[in-house]
Formats: sequence, C-alpha cells, structure tokens
Amino acid sequence: MEKKWWHDKVAYQIYPKSFMDSNGDGIGDLQGIISRLDYLKDLGVDILWLSPIYKSPLADEGYDISDYYAIDPRFGSMQDMEELIAEAKKRGMTVLMDLVVNHCSDEHEWFKKACEDPDGQYGKYFYLRDKDPEGKLPTNWRSYFGGPCWDELPGTDKLYLHVFHRKQPDLNWENPQLREEVYKNIRWWMEKGIGGFRIDAIINIKKPAVFHDYPADRDDGLSSVDNMLMEAEGIGEFLGEMRDKAFAPYDAFTVGEVFNEKEGDLPLFIGENGYFSTMFDFSVELYGRSGKGWFDMKRIDIDAFRNCMFGAHEKIGDIGFYSTIIENHDEPRGASRLLSDEIRCDASKKALAAVYFLRRGLPFIYQGQEIGMENKKIRSVQELDDISSIDSYEVARRAGLTNEEALETITFHSRDNARTPMQWSDEEHAGFTTGDPWLRENPNYRQINVQEQLGREDSVLSYYKKLIALRKDPAYKDTFVYGDFVPAEDCGHNVIAYLRKSKEQTILVAGNFGAQDVSLKLPRGADGSAFKGGKLLLDNGKEAYAEDGRLHLAGFAAAVVLLEA
Repeated sequence: MEKKWWHDKVAYQIYPKSFMDSNGDGIGDLQGIISRLDYLKDLGVDILWLSPIYKSPLADEGYDISDYYAIDPRFGSMQDMEELIAEAKKRGMTVLMDLVVNHCSDEHEWFKKACEDPDGQYGKYFYLRDKDPEGKLPTNWRSYFGGPCWDELPGTDKLYLHVFHRKQPDLNWENPQLREEVYKNIRWWMEKGIGGFRIDAIINIKKPAVFHDYPADRDDGLSSVDNMLMEAEGIGEFLGEMRDKAFAPYDAFTVGEVFNEKEGDLPLFIGENGYFSTMFDFSVELYGRSGKGWFDMKRIDIDAFRNCMFGAHEKIGDIGFYSTIIENHDEPRGASRLLSDEIRCDASKKALAAVYFLRRGLPFIYQGQEIGMENKKIRSVQELDDISSIDSYEVARRAGLTNEEALETITFHSRDNARTPMQWSDEEHAGFTTGDPWLRENPNYRQINVQEQLGREDSVLSYYKKLIALRKDPAYKDTFVYGDFVPAEDCGHNVIAYLRKSKEQTILVAGNFGAQDVSLKLPRGADGSAFKGGKLLLDNGKEAYAEDGRLHLAGFAAAVVLLEA
C-alpha cells in the first residue's frame, strides 16, 4: 500500500452550531472553534472536519446550502473562516469542509431561477417532471425524512425531486454543466487552503435511467428510496470525474459517507486510485435497521458490535483504509448506544474507546466523545429539533406505540443526542454560551464536562489523550497504522479482542465489557511458539496483565499489550 500523509493522523468532527459560542447568541461559531484550537491540539488531533457552515436556512441544520461560496452569518464571516484555516495550520492541523452536492437549498439561486424558467438552463440542474392531471406522482419513493420525494415547483405546473427534506431539491448530476459548477466550487475551497472534504450522501447522486414505482413497504403506499439506489448504475463515471478534476490536483483528503456501495465496488471507492481517500465504516450504524422505522430497529450489544467490527475488516482486507467511528452528528451517542445502562461507566467508556480506536483505519472522534458524553432524555416531542426524529416519532405513534414508548425510542436514536451543546464546564449551559442555547444542553453536564476531566489522570479525556499518543508513538506507529488486523479466537460474551501484527511486533488489544473477570489465551507466534506474556502498553485503570500464556482482565478492564515470547 502506498503511504499517504493522512494515514497516521487522528481526525475530530466539529458540529459548529453546538461546539463553542463566542458571542452569546446561543449558536456556536467559527471564533468559538478558534478559541478551542489549543484544546484540540493538546488532545492530539490533526484533522478537523466541520459540519456545514455555508449560508443556509438550516432546514436540515446546514445540509441545505443556499450559497456554496459564503459562510452563514450565524457562524461568522469568510474572514473568520480564513483565520481558522490559518490558525489550524499554525498548530499542524488541517481543516475539512463538508461537501453536500446531492442537493442544495430551495433558497439557492439555481433553484430560484429554475422556478422562474423550468425549461431553461437552471431547470436542467434539477429533476423536474410535469404534474399529472389526476395528481399521481412520478414515483412512489419515500424521502428519508418521511412523505413523498416529490413537491410542487413553486409557480409552475411541474414537480421537483427531493430524496431528503422538501427544502433540499436534488441536483441533476446527469447534467455536465452542473457537475462543472460543483468541481469549480471544490477547487475554490482547496485554493483557500483546506485539506479536503467529507462527502455527504454521495451515493444518492446517481438515479436509475428510468423512474418508476416500487412495491409499497408501509401503509402510506410509499417505498423506501433505497430501492432506487440499488437499481442505479454508473455512479463511477461521476465520482471518477470528480476525483480527477477536483481532488487529485490538490492531493485532497476525502472521506465518503457511503452506506450502500454495491458488492465488489469497495476497491473502486477506496482502493489504489479510488474515488475517495477513505470511507466511513458504517457496519455498526446499519446494524438492526428496519424498513418499518426506528421503533422496530434491533438494538446493538457488545457481541453484535464486535461482529460488525470483525466483519468490516474481513470485507476490506488490504483494499484500503476505513475511517472508524462510534458516533457522529447523525447518530446517538456511542456510549449510550453501545453500552447498556448496566455496564456504562468510565471504565467501559475507555474500553470502548480502545477497541474502536486502535483498529486498522483512520480514527474519527466526534465532539464530546472524548469526555464520554451521553444521550439526553427526551420528555416531549416539543423538545425535538431534528426533522428525522420528529418524523420517526410520528411513524412510531402511527404504528401503535404509546407516547411514552415512542419518546423512549426517540431518546435512544435521535440525532439531537449528538447535537446538544459541547459540555465544557459545570457553569450554566455547560460553558457553551452565555446566552440561551439553540438546543437545550444535557443536564448531566455538571458531572460530565471538560473542565472536570482536564486535571484528572483517570478521566475519559485523559485516556483518549493516552490512546492518541500511543497510536502516534514511533515505537508502535507502523504496527497500529499499517499492521494486520486479526480477530482473537478467544472472544467470549462481552469480550472484544484482536491483534495488530507487523513483521516486528504483535500487539493485543482487548476489552472486557462484563463485570466478571475473564482470562484469554494468548495466540501463537508466526513460528508456532506460544506467547508467554507481554508488556502492558496501556490499561484503563482496571487490573490487566499477561503471563503464563494468558491475558487476565478484571471486570470492565481494557488492555493494550505488546506480546513477548
């Protein structure tokens, strides 16, 4: 594998609206991010991914962009953005923008001009269809946020396609003029000095050659838009062109949000000369999904998490690098989703950090994950901001769940969990703002916050710093970055263990997510001889040691061990 500049880095996702507010208006902003760069540098972060900060009406919290060349005034100015890029570079960090080009906002100039002249140049930037006199829609596709994918094009006798919110009209990538506009914008931002992009919902840019209905899968008569994506062919033409015209000239780092690539396409996406540098491993996020809705999803446990992780590595092999996560802005908090109430504590949060972070791949940390932030109890649908959560609540109620049952489902799955303000201190509003926050903070900020953990050696935050330092340690870096990933054979219930192997080293990473002590048999070396013990590189404060051919882990213990013959 050709070594790339980003292989040994650690990435951190910032949700700007909730990270740090510098002016007291209750909304996080660019100056707030700048004020916390030293914190991120001290943590050990190299790459900063910013969720969208472009000008937007925020119907989908910035993923509906009305001007790709402008910063939304809520977040600051272009001068602030340039300052952030410069200040990050001073600290050896690079900034990623969020590339959202499956759709734009219905307030974008392109869409406004399409409304004025649907048959003109800008009408061809979108998927428009004539209204049926009897009211039949062009297709029965259901949008991701509920309801049909078709809405009336204002002031016309046509309909437009939106697979997300109705204020997010899909862009027509079949139009080469539209594609050139996208590439021009990418190059413009690269010239600003960013390092690359996280690429949003990119599989959706390719639609089938013929639009038609699919069998209805709910009582609304609609069908999941996923059926359309499975039928679409030829996305590589678009992605290869974007790579060659916009990314490759700048050696841009690109990470794709790809949930459903077709079987056998992984090398095309992230192999040698792939469309992207890397893509997220979403095996955990896809686990237990149901076409019926969130209320019907199977909840994941540690054993299923382990199986997802091991399966992902078997699938990717040596093809390329995954980007590894346990949470992001579209998911609930990893500590709440993956650790049941019975096992969730600081020790198990550290064990979870260890087993995901030291996998083969580029680790991403989502803001607040490094202090073990958790889900917030949702007591009323009126508390919700996230449009998908509101729709999922209504779907659950229509399916017969009580109000309390529906709210419990939303509490577990809601994207709002990841979007509550970053918990900086135990001061009012978690030290995020001096004003009234746009989304109410999690009440547990008085117990879980950066200020409390900064000076505490046994905190979750301190453990993340140690993990990052270990992955970057010259003595072990090649093994952690490029070494093989080999699942351990001795994984019982609530145990995750694997080897990272290079020619020179074998390192065992293990976590016990149960309250009872466990003992794992150490593997044999390449020559068939048994490893007798090892050097403990990192523990999580719980007893862990390797001797006499076994690794002993106390309840909730995690260990990283350099094995020795």
